[in-house]
Amino acid sequence: MGFQNAYSAYQNTAVKTASQGKLVVLLYEGAIRQLTAAEKCFDPATDKVPAHEIETFGNHIMKAQEIIGELQTSLDMDKGGQIAQNLMSLYVYFNRELMEANISKDRKKLSFVHTMLSQLAEAWETAASNTSNASAATARPTLNITG
Repeated sequence: MGFQNAYSAYQNTAVKTASQGKLVVLLYEGAIRQLTAAEKCFDPATDKVPAHEIETFGNHIMKAQEIIGELQTSLDMDKGGQIAQNLMSLYVYFNRELMEANISKDRKKLSFVHTMLSQLAEAWETAASNTSNASAATARPTLNITG
C-alpha cells in the first residue's frame, strides 16, 4: 500500500469515526483550505488573478461554496433555533460573497469570507472539544476503578 493510499484510508477512517461536531469542523477546514488555495492564485505584484489561474481560482471558490452548502444542509432548523437561523443567513451571505468574488476576482470579499470561516471554525473546534471533554468527564464517574 503506497503512502497516498494509506493517507486516504486514514482520512476515510477519521471521517467515519468523527463526532458530529468534529465533522462540522472538518467541513470548515476544507472550505478554509479551498479559500487559502484561491487566495494563492492572486499575483502578488498586481493583486490580480492572472489569466492562466482563472480556472483554478474558480474551481477553489466553487469547492468552498459546495462545502458551505453542506454546512447549510447539516443545520437542524427545528432544533437549532435562532443559532441555526443565524448560521443559515451567514452561509447564504458567504456563498453570495464568494460568487461575487469569483466573478469580479475580488480579493477583499474572498479574504473577508476566509476570515469569518476561520473564526467560526475556531468556535466550532472549541465547542466540539468541550462536548467531547464533557462526555468523557460524565463517563468517568461511572467507571468502577479499584486500586
